[in-house]
Formats: sequence, C-alpha cells, structure tokens
Amino acid sequence: MANAAGVTIDEVLRVAELANLDLTSEEVPRMQRDLNAILGHIAELNELDTTGVPAMSQVGEMLGTAAELTGASLRVDAVQPSLNRAAVMASAPESDGRFFKVPKVIER
Repeated sequence: MANAAGVTIDEVLRVAELANLDLTSEEVPRMQRDLNAILGHIAELNELDTTGVPAMSQVGEMLGTAAELTGASLRVDAVQPSLNRAAVMASAPESDGRFFKVPKVIER
C-alpha cells in the first residue's frame, strides 16, 4: 500500500472505502498524515537491532508462570454437547426457529 513516498490520497480513499468510512474532505488529508505517521513509527521500529532479544512468548507458555502465582488455569479442551437449539431459539427475542433474526445494521 505504501511506497517510499508514503500513503497517497487515492490509497486513503481506497482504505476508507474498504472500511466503509465516509471521510469528509477535511478528514482525508488528516487521515493521510496519520497513516504516514504510523508507517513512519513502524519504519523506526524496523531499524532497531533486536539481535539477542527472544521472541515473545505465547500465552500458553506464559500461563504456566501465571497459573502458579494466581491459581488460574485454562479448562481442558474437550468435546462437549452443544446447547439445545430449540431451547436457545425459544428464548431469543426473534428467530425463525433455526437462526436469530437481527436488524440490519450495515447498509451499502
């Protein structure tokens, strides 16, 4: 998306379109400036020497230490029966018996 010159106005408009955002003419240059600032910060981070810095731990690896300190643990990942669809649909505000009905919130 960004080249050495940074994010263009056309790219800002395309990202806004993909995000379903209606930017005003005043917001477009500000968004361009913000996106270029973010990319600039990322470029600075990419210049850091991370030799010898270990990769970040995964949550599961960290949980071992946290569990010892707090007593917290993850539940066993076991197959369990799902909820009874009829009972769930009966308590839904609106359904067709198979799916929840919800109001449309995104318009294109």
